[in-house]
Amino acid sequence: MGRVSGKVAIVTGGASGIGEATAKILAKEGARTAVVDIDDDNGKRVVSEIRDAGGTAGYWHTDVSREKEVAQSFADIFQKFGSLHILVNNAGIAGHARPTHETPTEEWDRVMDVNLKGTFFCTKYAVPYILKSGGGSVINVSSIMGILGGPTPVYNTSKGAIRQLTKSDAVTYASRNIRFNSVHPGYIITPLFKKLAEKSPLGVEGSIKAESEKIPLGRMGTPEDIAYGILFLASDESSYITGMEMIIDGGKIIV
Repeated sequence: MGRVSGKVAIVTGGASGIGEATAKILAKEGARTAVVDIDDDNGKRVVSEIRDAGGTAGYWHTDVSREKEVAQSFADIFQKFGSLHILVNNAGIAGHARPTHETPTEEWDRVMDVNLKGTFFCTKYAVPYILKSGGGSVINVSSIMGILGGPTPVYNTSKGAIRQLTKSDAVTYASRNIRFNSVHPGYIITPLFKKLAEKSPLGVEGSIKAESEKIPLGRMGTPEDIAYGILFLASDESSYITGMEMIIDGGKIIV
């Protein structure tokens, strides 16, 4: 307990999946946590559950692809909590598995706007507050598909770009006491995965079984598996780590 005690954290996409697990674990470990999302019902539910467990949290409706919304929400968060030390850029959407020449421009733009431009906007408006607070840690949630190739070029490209942005920012801000690291989840059982699996002939359970058989550790990951990696990078335990890629995938990337 208390691994991020006294710190203030923003978690984007915090209403479900990896973001929800991260917000709850950071709050459990002592951080005052701002949950940022466009899913108001679930975002407020997460905050309520954090408070019921004895933590401190608030919810801000924010579309990370809209610069003015990010700027206003982050200003409000800083005013409420008085500091900012941790930013988890987790908000993201998936594209469709189809060749580049068949990908609609509108889909390309939307995925890039949320995944990449959203990460840029949130970093842009968080950094000044983190500097005012004496430094901190930014964790960008990428994917193993930001390293590997695959059949969903727009999603993979957005996640690969996040990986590179992380490294560039790690160099830029190292002397100013802000660390930047990326987390690369493998196949994780999230609400989004279940929603997509429902459309598969295998169904949810069949899809989980099929994917698990391809992973050396023999199972798909949980949101908590990723959240604990993020907690480590957010805490002072990782104070000598920046520009790193933390792959959390049960060994999938090595086979």
